[in-house]
Amino acid sequence: MGNATAKITHQTRDDRFAHLKDTITDYIKCKDRILTGLEDEERIKVQKKKIMDRLGATEDQWNDYKWQMANRFTDIRDFADLIGISPESLADIERVGKTYRYAISPYYLSLIDPDDLNCPVRRQAVPSPDELNPAGDLDPMDEAGWTPVNSVTRRYPDRLIIKVTNVCGMYCRFCQRRRLIGETDSNVSWYQIKEAIEYVRENEEIRDVLITGGDAFMLSDSMIERLLSSLREIDHVEIIRFGTRTPVTLPQRITENLVNILKKYHPVYVNTHFNSPREITKEAKEACERLANAGIPLGNQMVLLNGVNNDPHVVRKLNQNLLKIRVKPYYIFHPKTVKGTSHFWVRIEEGLEIMESLRGRTSGMAVPTYIVNGPGGLGKTPILPNYLMYLGAEKAVFRNWEGKTFEIDNK
Repeated sequence: MGNATAKITHQTRDDRFAHLKDTITDYIKCKDRILTGLEDEERIKVQKKKIMDRLGATEDQWNDYKWQMANRFTDIRDFADLIGISPESLADIERVGKTYRYAISPYYLSLIDPDDLNCPVRRQAVPSPDELNPAGDLDPMDEAGWTPVNSVTRRYPDRLIIKVTNVCGMYCRFCQRRRLIGETDSNVSWYQIKEAIEYVRENEEIRDVLITGGDAFMLSDSMIERLLSSLREIDHVEIIRFGTRTPVTLPQRITENLVNILKKYHPVYVNTHFNSPREITKEAKEACERLANAGIPLGNQMVLLNGVNNDPHVVRKLNQNLLKIRVKPYYIFHPKTVKGTSHFWVRIEEGLEIMESLRGRTSGMAVPTYIVNGPGGLGKTPILPNYLMYLGAEKAVFRNWEGKTFEIDNK
């Protein structure tokens, strides 16, 4: 009897482990076809050389973020042939450019696969005629209605954002603030920033300040330090966060000098936006590690985008590889209904499917919170698969990540 029981237990255990292995078989089969920038490094190097030759650039110039900014591509005819854009498409892209500004850093352009018209990097950077679809609103979150003083948006009791610039290394085609990009680059004046700082000083419940834009790291090092030192003089400001996509689109910006400034004012946090595994390159990895080595926690806020990452396997590959470069997946943002971005919109069911595919099938560190922003400034609201099936006076019933149900006492 004892031997029979042991045999059954052993078989059950083996079946259990075989089942666990089966649950990730599909991902294991396809993950090698979902390339990170690190895995696609040789192709990127070829593209980089073509761009450098076009611009007559040296390696030192390429590694200088100021050179990258000064040489952003802003005219489709200057780079169409580098990324396989047909002559027939030029007029359509130029038509979009008359309504919505675009600029692409040479570095980020090098990540685009010229042989893949559906390249997720291309889709984020290169204007599309679909942007002329009038659906949506320019300010669906009503940021203007939640602005107590210039440059400040406040939707929550103990935190706010200060928008310090409209400048970015690359203007994302899905940008929630495309209404603010304008026709020229401009930073907010120190007078307006001081006004925002004074608002923080006068409201003692504000403990968390997020500096964003545009891209907050487009400010000069001296301006960033001036802003940080001013905020650190306010006792009730506990943490300072920066919103930046420079580790993704302009990793050259994460210089030793910038990092040395940031680490003087801890606790400082950085949230960035990797949306595709292809954006995880050697340069991006080095930029993130430089920040992490200075004690700066990094979070990723992925925007769920049709044709870029609305695929469970892509998101799992992205999040697992972000952890390898010390970036914690923080949020998945459901796309906002910003005018000119309707071709990126997805159904909520797609986001829930992605969350279901992550929970239990990868480590909890790789599972972010799926968020929808309520229109009109109603704020971030989590969207969760339903794991609580029943809640009664004496018991609660749940389902686990495998779909199995169980109950616990609730007395």
